[in-house]
This record gives sequence, structure tokens and C-alpha cells, in this order.
Amino acid sequence: MRRFLQRLLYKPVSRLADKFSSRPDKARVNKALNSLYKSIITKPGKNGLVIPFAPEKDKFIIFSDQHKGARDGADIFALSAKNYLAALDHYNREKFIYINLGDSEELWENLFITVKRHNKPTFEKEKLFMEQDRFVKIFGNHDLYWGNDPLAMVSLLQIYGKAIRVYEGAVLQTQVNGKPLEIFMTHGHQGDLQSDGNWFSKWFVSDVWGPLQGYLRINPNTPAYNNQLKTDHNRIMYEWSSQRKNTLLITGHTHQPVFRSLTELENLYIRLDKARTDNDVSKVAEFEKKITSLHLQGNTPPDFNGYLDTYFNTGCCCFNDGDITGIEIADGYIRLIKWAYNKKASERVVLEECKLDELNILREVER
Repeated sequence: MRRFLQRLLYKPVSRLADKFSSRPDKARVNKALNSLYKSIITKPGKNGLVIPFAPEKDKFIIFSDQHKGARDGADIFALSAKNYLAALDHYNREKFIYINLGDSEELWENLFITVKRHNKPTFEKEKLFMEQDRFVKIFGNHDLYWGNDPLAMVSLLQIYGKAIRVYEGAVLQTQVNGKPLEIFMTHGHQGDLQSDGNWFSKWFVSDVWGPLQGYLRINPNTPAYNNQLKTDHNRIMYEWSSQRKNTLLITGHTHQPVFRSLTELENLYIRLDKARTDNDVSKVAEFEKKITSLHLQGNTPPDFNGYLDTYFNTGCCCFNDGDITGIEIADGYIRLIKWAYNKKASERVVLEECKLDELNILREVER
């Protein structure tokens, strides 16, 4: 019966969940991001940290949207947990600073005590970063508990052995080729009418979507190679970031990886255009085949000319194939990476990368 209902209800239920999961309002997004950024810069330590760093020396891994749950049918993190643990082992050995960008715990569908009971190994791995002062925890809309509940400090003490501060954002500051560069990071739910503290969305997720998802065992997150153009929310985030001078914006929230302001599909269109310009017939065929298999019916390639390298999105750590994606900043590079299962072993794969000094916002470009 469950399989029959899965086939019957998967698409309509997923569309309904998508409808109620995101309603970004551009004016609200702009106001919220402006306010948070100003707050972090003018009063560091209150709503967020300002972290100076050296591009050739310091290393950061940024993950978001684990949605750790109760290991039941609604737990979309369960399949990705081994990849996440393997990734944390790697980044701890390599002395990365771990920035957890929110929605780490699924606290709309679950009580904290339930999440704590079923996710002890992940909390222990995160604790290792905290013990070496290499852990920054930021809250999102599904774990807003960390930012506004008076009992949050007690809960943090229970899982990490220390009542750490959880922030709304952070700003990395550095110099690249003599020019200032700021990397502003936050979860990205700010200004979303259905996620920015909205009671109806919380009720829908906890009382309707969560139980139904658990019974049908539905994970609506597609694999890391996303099959669409930017969501409205990611587009609005890009538009905000494109107006900032020498600033990158990194968010999560949408579960859609974005690198240098483009999704995987959008990057494929650009590569296809270059292959056609170069008369590389084999590459043209390769990219056309990939695009046909990825994008939604009816999509047409938009004009990507003039895009600035200002916006990045981590994707998520709960794709339905067990993949997780994130953003690395290390060795003078910024990278979109994924961890995927290869014959049951976790493997790190670089999806996209570029040197920080190659970002077009640090060059002379027309705005």
C-alpha cells in the first residue's frame, strides 16, 4: 500500500511542500540582510562574528541543512549521515574551521531530546571542532530554537559539553591582491514569508508534511547535480549580493547548490556555449546530453552575460541519494564540493573551483 501511495502522491505532495516551504519577498530579504550585515560589522559578537583570515593559510568548510531527525521515515538526513561523519573526520584532520550554516537539527518536526538521542555520533564529531575553537554554529529557520529559546544553552551544554553561542551570521574578512574581500554568511531564510518565523509554515511542516513524509518515506531533495535554474530565493539572494562591493554572500536554506552565482545546470549552459564557440563537437554532444537529462521540461537557456561571482549556496547534507554538498575556502581557492558513496565508501569530489583572486568582483568590471 505504501508503494502505491508513494507513486500516487509523491509529485502532488512534493509540489505542495515546495509551495509552503518558500515565499521570498525581495523587499523583506533586502531589509533583513542589510540589517544583519550592519549588525555584525558594527557590533561583532552580538548577532554574528567577524573573522579575519589569511587565504593561503586558513581553511574553512561550510555545510548547512543536515536536518538531523529521529531516524524514522521522515528523517531526510539518515542516508547522508555516513558521508557527513566521513567529511567531518577529513576536515578535522586537515584543521579546517567548520561553519555550520543552519538547519542542522530538524526541530520543526522533532523535539530536541529526540534529535539528541538519535544523533550522538554527529554531535561528537562536531564537538571535536568546538574543543579546538574551530566551530561556528549559525541557526536557520528549522533550528531557530538555538537563537530564541531560553533552554537552548542547556541543550547545547548537553550535546557539546559547553554552552556555546549560536549566531545568525558571520563575516570573513581578508585581502586578496591588495583588495579587501568580505564573505558574508547566513542561513538565508531571512525575508522568506513562509520560513522567517512564520507560524503557519511551522504548523504545516510539523503536523502535516512531517507525518506524511514519514509514512510515504519521501525525500524531495534531488541529488547534488540540481536539475533546474536558480530558485526565486537564490535569485533574490544573488541580486542582493551583486550590489555589494568586494563581498561574497554564502547561504543555505534552498538546498540548491550555487557556485559563482550559477547552478549546475546554468554552468552547463555556459560550457555548452563555449564548446560551440570552440567547435568542439564531442563536448557539445556531451553537454547537450547532460542538459537534456537535467533540466525541467520547458526551460530555455537564459542570458548569463553580466553575472558577477558574488553568490554561493552550500546546497544541503540530505540529498535523496545520500550525497552532501558544501563550500570549501582553502589554499587561496573557493570550491563547491560533494561527498558521495563510492562502493559504500565516502569520497570527496570537487564539483567547481576557482581561485579567490580570479573572482570577477575583484577585477575591473562594469556594473
